[in-house]
Amino acid sequence: MTSLTGSRGPTGGNQGNGRRTGDVVPTGFNLGQLQQFTPEQQNLFGDLFSHVGQDSYTSRLARGDQDLFNEIEAPAFRQFSGIQSGIASRFSGMGSFGARNSSGFQNTQTAAGANFAQDLQANRQGLQRQAIKDLMGMSEMLLNQRPQERFLEEKQPKKRSFLQEFLLASAPGLVEAGVDLGKAGIQALGA
Repeated sequence: MTSLTGSRGPTGGNQGNGRRTGDVVPTGFNLGQLQQFTPEQQNLFGDLFSHVGQDSYTSRLARGDQDLFNEIEAPAFRQFSGIQSGIASRFSGMGSFGARNSSGFQNTQTAAGANFAQDLQANRQGLQRQAIKDLMGMSEMLLNQRPQERFLEEKQPKKRSFLQEFLLASAPGLVEAGVDLGKAGIQALGA
């Protein structure tokens, strides 16, 4: 038996639409396929591909989907809004000298905003980097699975009919009988 999986992976080349897309079966051989997974394992295997598909959560993270990051960052923005309110309250409590219009207030708000933006960007990059690693790992794991083993099997010679078997088995006897009959005929002619 010869494996046919090669570099095409375990799915081979026939896509089930009736067109041949890559299986070349030499003369005298049949293509065989042995199922390696139970039906439950096959279903699980198929479901795992959704985690590496283009619309999967991990894929969206890996490509930096803005809508997804907006969802992820919404709680952080709400928290930052509370931090800004706290800074404003602190400066409002300093009296009526316009502390909220002071450079100290502006500097504190600017620093808080810069730190927040820097933290968000670092978190985005970390999530994106990890998602890329996860996608690569999951893809490698899935592509290394072999739910079916494909192989070549030599064709068995066709079975002979009863008459063919009988004639082949009795052929040496018939030939010998024919030779004996021929000898007897020659002797009869010669006498």
